[in-house]
Amino acid sequence: MEQLTDLKAILHSKRANIYYLELCRVLQKDGRVLYLSENKKEYQYWNIPIANTTCLLLGTGTSITQPAMRMLAQAGVLVGFVGGGGTPLLMANEIEWFTPQNEYRPTEYIQGWMGFWFDEAKRLETAKRFQVARIEFIKRAWAKDRELKLEGFKVEELEKEFSFALKNIENAYSVGKLLQLEADLTKKLYKYAAKKTNQLGFVREHAKAENANGFLDHGNYLAYGLGATTLWVLGIPHGFAVMHGKTRRGALVFDVADLIKDALILPWAFVCAKEKQSEKEFRSQILQTFVEHKALDFIFDEVKKASTYYKESS
Repeated sequence: MEQLTDLKAILHSKRANIYYLELCRVLQKDGRVLYLSENKKEYQYWNIPIANTTCLLLGTGTSITQPAMRMLAQAGVLVGFVGGGGTPLLMANEIEWFTPQNEYRPTEYIQGWMGFWFDEAKRLETAKRFQVARIEFIKRAWAKDRELKLEGFKVEELEKEFSFALKNIENAYSVGKLLQLEADLTKKLYKYAAKKTNQLGFVREHAKAENANGFLDHGNYLAYGLGATTLWVLGIPHGFAVMHGKTRRGALVFDVADLIKDALILPWAFVCAKEKQSEKEFRSQILQTFVEHKALDFIFDEVKKASTYYKESS
């Protein structure tokens, strides 16, 4: 069996995989974590590379053994039971996370976060920096993505909107104003993406499977997974938000996920809807996009910077 240190050799920000499994049994065998599927009365075993896995999502028809959970915990893998397709909230189910327990995890980032969080002005400044980082990531990702360029997405066509948003973010006097500015820019991006993919008249409606709405919901939950993983690894509780409602248990997850949603989820939701792709094909595209644009690295970097910003500037 691999040693504990070997299982955690790959940093979470560098791990490549988020696995979604359904209709199978996850177990430990010969020092490895496997999943067992039944196909025409034949049992097949498949290996899960746990040292290079960030999250394991267990969907409908799954079960897992205690030895497998022990190895996953040793490797620092976040395990959750979800609904079909990996998007439980669409079916009114709440995700139940199992997090590895370790009393020796570092406290640097939670201490830094709490050092500024009770100061309303500093929370607002942190939220502003997140919004600036969000826009810069959109510009960088769209300028770099060759496939999006082929679909007609040209970041220079939105330069006026980005400049206007950045100026207003700097002058925002409250979190409420920031939320309004965020929503306004996202609406402009919806309109732009709808035009580029010939889906004119698009209206954003949550929990709607038609056109790009279903893909937006699905992709956003994948982004929430990256946000939740980042915060869990750094030891920052999800309730200490800087922008979304502080009375919501997972509000900080929404703050962090917003760093990448409009850059990566939004355009591909429209492109995949135009091409009438399946949910599985869309999910595969998004996960590939996360890797190509190093989305998890970016989220880790921004949260770390926010945690240590005031400590380093003091």
